[in-house]
Amino acid sequence: MPTSTLPHWTLRQGVPEDVEAIAELRAEAMRPDLERLGRYDEHRVRQRLRDAYAPEHTWVIEADGSFAGCVALRPAEDGWWLEHFYVSPALQGRGIGSAVLRGALDRADAERIPVRLDVLQGSPARRLYERHGFTLEREDAVDVFLVRNPTP
Repeated sequence: MPTSTLPHWTLRQGVPEDVEAIAELRAEAMRPDLERLGRYDEHRVRQRLRDAYAPEHTWVIEADGSFAGCVALRPAEDGWWLEHFYVSPALQGRGIGSAVLRGALDRADAERIPVRLDVLQGSPARRLYERHGFTLEREDAVDVFLVRNPTP
């Protein structure tokens, strides 16, 4: 029976060998939204992660010693892009995602760097980002682009 207690979790630097576990989690996490938008492709959802994976910008979330998700902060000329932020569905809603996001945003605030991301139209993840100060920058038929400027 799941509890509301936050499991013990840590972050570690991503390594090249993490790519397949992350690709699988991405496919699982994104499937409902991609299917709703008529864009789910079992191969493509994994390959896009493999093609973009940069371990030097990725942190792996481990909960109680096991792989539980990841987050990447990719430097860009206009700030950082928050990418590949996935938490295992079994652990969602237990505070890990919010805690990881707060840590990333605290770092961005300390360095006075804006953070951008995109989320699929209709994704419930958008509410998490908006609770943490992200606002709409632009959108199209598939993606919503959000930005969060550093806070004092």
